[in-house]
Amino acid sequence: MFVINRSGNEESYDTAKVQTFIKRAIQIKPHLSTVNAETLSKQIDKGIAQKMQTSDIISYLAEVAASLATQSYEYGELAGRLEMFDLHSNTPSSFTEAMLKLEDILLDEFVSKIKSYNFDIHIDHNKDFQYDIIGIRTLKRSYLLKDKDGIVERPQYLLMRVAVFLCDSPPEAIEMYNIISDGWYTHASPTLFNSGMKQHQLASCFLMSMKDDSIEGIYDTLKEVALISKSAGGIGIDVSNIRAKGTPIKGTNGTSNGLVPMLRVFNNTARYVDQGGNKRKGSFAIYIEPWHKDVHDVLKLKLNHGLEEERARDLFYALWIPDEFMRRVEADEKWSLFCPTEAPKLQDAYGEEFDKLYRHYEQTVTSSKVINARDLWMQICTTQIETGTPYLLYKDACNLKSNQNNLGTIRGSNLCCEIVEYHDKDETAVCTLASIALPKFVTQHGFNFDRLVEMAGIVTTNLNKVIDKTSYPVFGAESSNNAHRPIGIGVQGMSDVFQMMGLPYDSEEAMSLNQHIFEAIYYGAVKKSVALAQEYGAYTSFKGSPASKGIFQFNLWGVEPTARFNWNELREDMMRYGLCNSLLTAPMPTASSAQILGNTESFEPRTSNLYVRRVLSGEFVIINKYLQLTCMKTGEWTPKLINKIIEDKGSVQHTTLSDSIKEVFKTTWELSQKTLIDHAAVRGPYIDQSQSLNLYLPNPTTSQLTSMHFYAWKKGLKTGQYYLRSQPKASPIQFTVETCDSCSA
Repeated sequence: MFVINRSGNEESYDTAKVQTFIKRAIQIKPHLSTVNAETLSKQIDKGIAQKMQTSDIISYLAEVAASLATQSYEYGELAGRLEMFDLHSNTPSSFTEAMLKLEDILLDEFVSKIKSYNFDIHIDHNKDFQYDIIGIRTLKRSYLLKDKDGIVERPQYLLMRVAVFLCDSPPEAIEMYNIISDGWYTHASPTLFNSGMKQHQLASCFLMSMKDDSIEGIYDTLKEVALISKSAGGIGIDVSNIRAKGTPIKGTNGTSNGLVPMLRVFNNTARYVDQGGNKRKGSFAIYIEPWHKDVHDVLKLKLNHGLEEERARDLFYALWIPDEFMRRVEADEKWSLFCPTEAPKLQDAYGEEFDKLYRHYEQTVTSSKVINARDLWMQICTTQIETGTPYLLYKDACNLKSNQNNLGTIRGSNLCCEIVEYHDKDETAVCTLASIALPKFVTQHGFNFDRLVEMAGIVTTNLNKVIDKTSYPVFGAESSNNAHRPIGIGVQGMSDVFQMMGLPYDSEEAMSLNQHIFEAIYYGAVKKSVALAQEYGAYTSFKGSPASKGIFQFNLWGVEPTARFNWNELREDMMRYGLCNSLLTAPMPTASSAQILGNTESFEPRTSNLYVRRVLSGEFVIINKYLQLTCMKTGEWTPKLINKIIEDKGSVQHTTLSDSIKEVFKTTWELSQKTLIDHAAVRGPYIDQSQSLNLYLPNPTTSQLTSMHFYAWKKGLKTGQYYLRSQPKASPIQFTVETCDSCSA
């Protein structure tokens, strides 16, 4: 059989050469001990076509290796290495050459940095082979820079590009590169996308208020939303100040169309203006308070049935819920709905002030609509069962426990429900994000908290660089971010850590470790922010904040920290020097970045131990490598066990494994949601923003949702729920290893 080589000439297909190539990939450290090169090459031989391009053979090798990932997670790692060989053969051999090839899209100042110092000598090309197939495919699809001929960057070039752009000197850049290339933490997607670019918008999240209840205000807001979405920002917009349907308009003697037609315009903008030019869809979250007269209509906008002109399914919807509403639902009392023109101060009130004002409007506004609070609650729950939304956030908890409560009332959150920052018609709140890879801190001696504190400080420093280096799509974002300098430090791989250490997610030991991890991150971040304030000055609006009075986040929760850290000394320093950042911690979803680094998302439990992951770059088998490693130690990793896990959709509960292993490797569907909420409540006192908390019910009912949501509310959570995840009623056939090389779970 003949194949076509890169020179365009025919040559004989050589199985031995393919085996040698595979063995070369296997031998890269860490050595892939469970991969059988001979078996793999025989499988590959079956699919080689006459006159196949040798450039296509490598991609085919990677696909075949990835298809065998049900046997071992190392086949996915091998597939990544094979694909990386191909990428290396088709990209410039030096960082400098790659950047100069992309010079037309890069910032002149950045290019000058590249030309003035030889960064190439510090790049470790072997680190490119740490990514598995889903990691490298994700990078190739959305992150690595391209020109008209294809991909120009390698992963190490991307990371060096970020480091060089953010840092003011080569030594700083090299230090940052070494840390992020070793996978200790990662910056968020917009920072990876846009560092060094002419358009270098690096922030992830923007929070906006509707500028005014008028045509001018609505379309001024829409323009800013489009500009932010164009530059890869996810947006949260509070709309509770826009008048309800049927409200009189004095200027025209007509009546308002309400929120639904307006939101359909925003929906079309989200579809048209994507994030960064076909990198991610435009994403807007709409925040509304449950006293707004249009709340029923807004809750229907994402439903899969009904009139199309009454739907806006590309938006995401969230309720910004005052405690008074929850109390009335619990007590089965009446609830009054208002147009904001009738109750103009409700949006900017919280706590006792809101309660008094709400009751005052109930007594004085004759045009209010009175309903049973539980009827609205039932609509919320049934909408969640169908669509997974609305998100639920608790207005009073978000405001009463905020270090920004000296600025005014916080009216909403962001796209993923973890950012809680002050914004108004003139200020667009911004947040720059990064996530710490927690599995890196697990050692044979336990969890390395000292290194975690240090890394939280490093991330704080580097996120401050992001604030200083980013370009802003709108003026209100720049002025807000420079004044308050909030950042959001999150995590990835929490579930991996528990399983590496043999701790069931629902154990007291895991709960304690969770608390200690977030206390360490908060301490490290605050300590570094104080040090930065000592060097550069406190953020502009520090005076009057809870922190300026020596109040930490855990104080606002009424919780005592552990004795691990000297909080009293830090308090004195904070009151003396201030903070560089008004907010510091905000565990976000980490969907893409965790895929790249090969970790579980955020603090989420695993949904399955073996499943197919469908992403923009393809479908890939994902296997829980910690389960495989555990079973290999006991000699139980066999085709029979793998088939049983596939048959049971990624669960190990009906296998012959020991009870202790079954406990450690429970999926989220097998955990009580009370456990997930308890975990959130335990780390909450060390999170000064909020957290993207998904909840999971296989077949949710309104009774289950009510119990779950009220438990979360009473625990004091700011975010009660990001998404409600449920399981489809019908499942695809589960194929075994003997009949198919992939599975669905």
